[in-house]
Amino acid sequence: MSFILMRSLLIHPFRGSSVINVRSTTTSAQYVASRSRDPVFEKLMDKYKNLLKVIAIQDLVLANPTADPPPSLSIDFLSRLSQKLHLNRGAASFLRKYPHIFHVLYDPVIAQPFCRLTDVAMEISRQEALAITATLPLVVDRLVRLLSMSISKSIPLRAVFKVWRELGLPDDFEDSVIAKNPRLFRLSDGHEPNTHTLELVQEEEKVLKFEAAVENWRVVECSKEDCSVDRTEIQFSFKHSYPPGMRLSKNFKAKVKEWQRLPYVGPYEDMVGKKKNRSGVMGIEKRAVAFAHEFLSLTVEKMVEVEKISHFRKCFGIDLNIRDLFLDHPGMFYMSTKGKRHTLFLREAYERGRLIDPNPVYEARRKLLDLVLLGRHAALSDSGNTTSMSEQE
Repeated sequence: MSFILMRSLLIHPFRGSSVINVRSTTTSAQYVASRSRDPVFEKLMDKYKNLLKVIAIQDLVLANPTADPPPSLSIDFLSRLSQKLHLNRGAASFLRKYPHIFHVLYDPVIAQPFCRLTDVAMEISRQEALAITATLPLVVDRLVRLLSMSISKSIPLRAVFKVWRELGLPDDFEDSVIAKNPRLFRLSDGHEPNTHTLELVQEEEKVLKFEAAVENWRVVECSKEDCSVDRTEIQFSFKHSYPPGMRLSKNFKAKVKEWQRLPYVGPYEDMVGKKKNRSGVMGIEKRAVAFAHEFLSLTVEKMVEVEKISHFRKCFGIDLNIRDLFLDHPGMFYMSTKGKRHTLFLREAYERGRLIDPNPVYEARRKLLDLVLLGRHAALSDSGNTTSMSEQE
């Protein structure tokens, strides 16, 4: 039995009555619409919806330096992008919702309103940039690992641009990361006009050996006295966790246990020369799950839009419906549909809506989220109070 059908055995009692979702008779879109939501991740995405819009505008402002600093952006220009940025009530209305982030001003010379970032927002942006610069060795490592997972040890540059923020890359990563590390990276012409491919230099490819993030969990789990996974089976296991109140049927638990034992070829292992796995389709699916798990582990916030990660399917050799893949493993991944996008979270990385193991870049971004949550409320007296607000949400 394929693991794809396991979803039919999962019982969701969040709303007081058990509902059995039969995956085999619905499309994935129908399943997403009908399944019970995880309230913790949905609450987090409620916060992130407007944060993503704020970040998009912030990037536009910072990319538009003026002769008279700080950088600014005309409201008229932003209004033309309202539909693309999902600013349903218009640019000016959206900006005024966040006075802690944006100043809306009027230029009497050109008789037009424009916006700037507040001093607090500028400082947070500076802190994030400093955090990225301070962790450049980790950034380089993430990019090398991403290329190492690719079958051809190369990735279209446009795919990297899709996830540069998720990977914690600086916005000038072509110069500050790729060009400055010729021993590791090389840019070549792509298969289509005006496109480029990022390649891992062959000499480095031969000596680089990586272990996937799940290996760290296996080592730690094995050393525990109350190890939750059979030590004889942990070699191929992944951490699973489910939200409070979600009951699992005996059949589902049995299928998960069977899947955990299943051997697979890891994301950094080469399939060339490997004998065909007796597990067949399930082994191929588990390898695809391993790719997705490692990809999310490489991201700063352990989250990514499904549309963005789908750009890497061909590179990683994933010949499966990637959305179905995530839905079939609810103990590892959670997919939210808030904000007109499908956002994927790595379950094990979060507790109560926050990263268990935060990093400096994540912490800087959380400060901007705190300003979003403030909305039009009065400014808080210090950064300590600002931080505590998101924890109270």
